[in-house]
Amino acid sequence: MRKKVDCRDHPSEMHCTLVIAGEEEEVVRAAIEHAVSVHGHTDSAELREQIRASLKDEVPQHA
Repeated sequence: MRKKVDCRDHPSEMHCTLVIAGEEEEVVRAAIEHAVSVHGHTDSAELREQIRASLKDEVPQHA
């Protein structure tokens, strides 16, 4: 099942609204890059675990 992470679930001063969805490893990798480059976090094992813990199943949208 595809996973997603939503910046709106983690309030910040930037009011970021980015949602990243895909296969779990893709989402974790992209979310780490985003957290570091946009939010100024340091890439660490702790950050990776926090992101992995915040992943949710993506609910398919039907037209």
